[in-house]
Amino acid sequence: MRMTFFGRYLIAPFLGAVLLASCSKSETSPEVPTVDVATQNVSAPGFPEGFETGTKTAYATGSVTLGSGSWTLNDALLGNTASDPKTGTQSARVRNSGSLSMNFDLTGGAGVVIVAHALYGSDASGTWELWASSNSGSSYAKVGSTITTSSTTLSTASFTVNLAGPVRLQVRKTDGSTNRINFDNITVESYASGGGTGTGGKKFLFDASHAELAGNADWALDVDGGVTPRYPTPAASGITASTSETYWTAALSSWGVALVKLGNTVENLPAGTAITYGNASNPQDLANYSVFVVDEPNTLFTATEKTAIVSFVQHGGGLFMISDHTVSDRNNDGYDSPAIWNDLMTNNSVQANPFGYSIALTNISETTSNVLASPTNTILHGSQGDVTQLKFSNGATLTKTSGSAAVPLIWQSTASQGNTNIMCLSSTYGTGRVVCITDSSPADDGTGSPGNTVYPGWTELASHAKLHLNASLWLAKLQ
Repeated sequence: MRMTFFGRYLIAPFLGAVLLASCSKSETSPEVPTVDVATQNVSAPGFPEGFETGTKTAYATGSVTLGSGSWTLNDALLGNTASDPKTGTQSARVRNSGSLSMNFDLTGGAGVVIVAHALYGSDASGTWELWASSNSGSSYAKVGSTITTSSTTLSTASFTVNLAGPVRLQVRKTDGSTNRINFDNITVESYASGGGTGTGGKKFLFDASHAELAGNADWALDVDGGVTPRYPTPAASGITASTSETYWTAALSSWGVALVKLGNTVENLPAGTAITYGNASNPQDLANYSVFVVDEPNTLFTATEKTAIVSFVQHGGGLFMISDHTVSDRNNDGYDSPAIWNDLMTNNSVQANPFGYSIALTNISETTSNVLASPTNTILHGSQGDVTQLKFSNGATLTKTSGSAAVPLIWQSTASQGNTNIMCLSSTYGTGRVVCITDSSPADDGTGSPGNTVYPGWTELASHAKLHLNASLWLAKLQ
C-alpha cells in the first residue's frame, strides 16, 4: 500500500519474521470431501434478485418488473420503510396467504435456491414455502420443508431444487395470518443435468471475514454503513455495460462491477462467516464458488480455514492472493498480510508449501515493465488486454521455490527474471490455480467508506485492470 498509509499503522517490526520462523510444517493429509469445483452450477441470469428495481406500494395483486424479470406480487408489495428488513433500499413484504411468483422461465433450470427472510416491524412469527413449476406455471410442487420466520433480522433458507429448465419459482406465505414477512436477495443457481455449469459465467467470492476493513482499508466489493453485505447493493442484476464502479462503494467495486459485466456473479464473505470447504450446510462454502479472492487479510486463518482454502485449490478452485508490504499490520494484532499468507502456506494440515513460493518480508515502491515475454500466457495477454506494467506503492516481493509449479510473471524493474524479486506470479496445485500479487494498491479503485483515504490504483496504469481481470478469468478457467 502507498506510503501515505504507512504512518497510520501501529506496527510490530519484527514479529512477522519471528512468527514465520516458528511455524511448524505438517505433511498429514486430512479427510476432506472432494468436490469438483470446476463443475459447480452458477447463478441464473438476473439473479440474485434484490427487489431494488420496480415500484409496488399496494398489496393488491399486480405485476412488477424487477431486475430478474416480471413477477406477480399477490397480497404483497415492495417495502422501503425502516420497518422493512432489507439490504439496499427495498424488499418484498407479504401478508396473509400472499405470494411472489415469477412470470418467466429459467431456461437453465434451478439448482440451489437461497432466500433471505425476516419479520416486518414487530409482527409475530409466520411460515412460508418455496414452490417450483416445470410447465410455465400451470402447476407447482413444493420444494423442501416449510420455513418459520421468527426474527426481524434477515437470515437465509436454502432449497435444493435441481430441476432442468424451464423452471419458474414461487414463494408462498402459508400461515394465513396478517403477520408480515419480508423477502430479499433470492439467489438461484442454474442447473444442468449431469452437473454442467449452466449459463451466466462463474461465481467469485471476495473475503471480508479477516479484517479486510481494518484501519484505512476497504478491501471488499461493497461496504454499507461499515458492514459488508453478502450481496453488494444495489443488486448486481441492475448492472449494464455503462454502469460506473461507484454503483457499489468499496475499494474493490471496480473489480466486482467489471466481473459482473463479463457475465459472472460476485459476493462478499461477510465478517463472522465461516470459511469452509465441503460443508453442505454453509451456503457460502467454497465448493459453491469458482474463485476465492482474498485481498490483504489482517487476521490469521484458523487451522480449519487453512485446510478449507488449500483443499479448495487442490480440488479445482481458483485462489487470488493479495498481500501488502512487510510491517503493515492494520489492526495491530501482531500479524500483517505477508505473515498471514506465509503461515497458510507453511503451517497447514494438507501440504507444506503447496503453491511453490513464499512472500519475502520486503517493502518496495516502483513501476516496472519487467514482464515475462510469453505471448501465449493468458494472464499477461488475455481477453482483457495486454499487461505491460505494474506499479507497487509499498508492496512486498515473492520468492519461487526452485523446481516448483509457480510461474513468475512480473519482476522488479532491475531484477533478472529468476526466482526472486517477483511482484506477481501464478501457480497450480492439484487441479486448481493460484495467482498472487504482493501489493493491494493496483486493485484499489479509490472509493471507500467515509473517512477512509484510498487511491485510484485500478486506473493509475491501464495494465492494472487488465492484469486483475485476466487473472480472474484464468483462475475461473475461462481462458
